[in-house]
Amino acid sequence: MAPPQVVQLYKEIQKVFVSGNLQQTGVLLTKLKIGLTEAGLLVPFGNPDPQDLVLARDILEVGAFWSIRTKDIPSFDRYFSQLQAFYNDYSSILPPSPREYPLRGLNLIRLLTQNRIADFHTTLESLPLPADSLTANPYIAHPINLEQWLMEGSYSKVWNAREEAPTEEYKFFVDSLMGTIRNEIASCEEAAYDSLPLKDAATLLFFKSQNELLTFAQQRGWQVDLTAGYISFAKKTEEKVEIPKEKLISANLQYARELEQIV
Repeated sequence: MAPPQVVQLYKEIQKVFVSGNLQQTGVLLTKLKIGLTEAGLLVPFGNPDPQDLVLARDILEVGAFWSIRTKDIPSFDRYFSQLQAFYNDYSSILPPSPREYPLRGLNLIRLLTQNRIADFHTTLESLPLPADSLTANPYIAHPINLEQWLMEGSYSKVWNAREEAPTEEYKFFVDSLMGTIRNEIASCEEAAYDSLPLKDAATLLFFKSQNELLTFAQQRGWQVDLTAGYISFAKKTEEKVEIPKEKLISANLQYARELEQIV
C-alpha cells in the first residue's frame, strides 16, 4: 500500500489543482514524486496494488496538465513518458482514466508544433483504438484535423480550431502552432511585397488587434508608418560577388598564346 503521507498529499493535490492554484500544485507534485519514488510507484514493476497504481497515475496526469498550464513543455514530455507504463503495461488491470485521451491528444498536437510529422503518424497508429474510430474521439479528432489542414495550407481552419478545442489546454498548443504559421506567412510576405496596409497584414497574420501586429512587426524588424497605415518589409541585401574580370581576361589571353605556340 502507498504510504499514508503520500495518500494525504494525494488528497490535498486533488483539491489544490481543481482550485487553480498552480504554484501550490507544483510544490505538492515535487513532494509526491519523491514519495512515489520511495514507494516504487513512479516507475512501477512487478505486481503492485491496482489502487496504488491508480493513485500514481492520477498524480502523473495532474502533473502533465499542470505542465501545460505553466507552459513547461519539457515537463509535460516527462510526465507523459512516465504515464505510458500505466496506459499500456497496466491497462488490463486498471480502470480507464478519463484523462488518458485528452493527454494522448495533447501529445499529438505537441508533435505537430515541433514539426515531427513522422512521429505524429507513428504515435497515431499505435493508439489502442480501431483505425475507423479515431475521428469519433474528439480528443484525437482535433489533432488529426489540425495535421490535415496544415498539410493543405488551410491556416484559417487551424486558427478557427482554437475555438473548437475539446479542453483549454489544447488552445496553448494551437497558439504555439499559429506562432509557427505566422512566421512562415511573414517570410512569404517579405519575399512577395515591399509593403502592405496594416489592415491587410493583420488579416493575413490572423491578428485581432493592431497592437498584436505592431509587436510582431517589431520582432521581425519591419518599418511601421502609422500615419500612412503601412508596413514596409526589410529586404535582405543580396551579396554581391566581385568578379576579377581583368585577371580572368589576362589569364585567358596567356592560355591562348600558349596554345598557339604548341600548334
